Amino acid sequence: MFVPNIRPNQIRPPSREIYDAMGEENIFKMLADFYAALEQSSIRDMFPSNMPKASEKSAAFFVGLLGGPPLYHQRYGNPMMRGRHMPFRITESARLVWLGCFLDILEDAQTKYQFPMEHMGSFLQFLDGFSKWMVNTADDNTE
Repeated sequence: MFVPNIRPNQIRPPSREIYDAMGEENIFKMLADFYAALEQSSIRDMFPSNMPKASEKSAAFFVGLLGGPPLYHQRYGNPMMRGRHMPFRITESARLVWLGCFLDILEDAQTKYQFPMEHMGSFLQFLDGFSKWMVNTADDNTE
């Protein structure tokens, strides 16, 4: 099994003040747009056929992460994200596609989702670290 060169305790969570600025509805919209981008991406086959439902599950995680109520825990239990992603072959290349889709939808995040721009840097750092931790397979051209 491939283990990425990062540990969960190295991933700083984003500010929990983000939820107060955005609210639950905007977080759900942001994740719906993100999953719409993923649906058009080269990694589409890694996701369930019902992308709207998948986006809602992911949004529940982000609501709690960003300072809102622990919706994911309440609805689905402990996130155990790396374990939940193990059935999928996640390479560094796939990670970069995933991250690119998120970066694309964040371009107008302040306007579209009321994302507080003073927290964008920490959010992007979290996405980078989190996505690195999800990598579980070496790219074919690496050892």
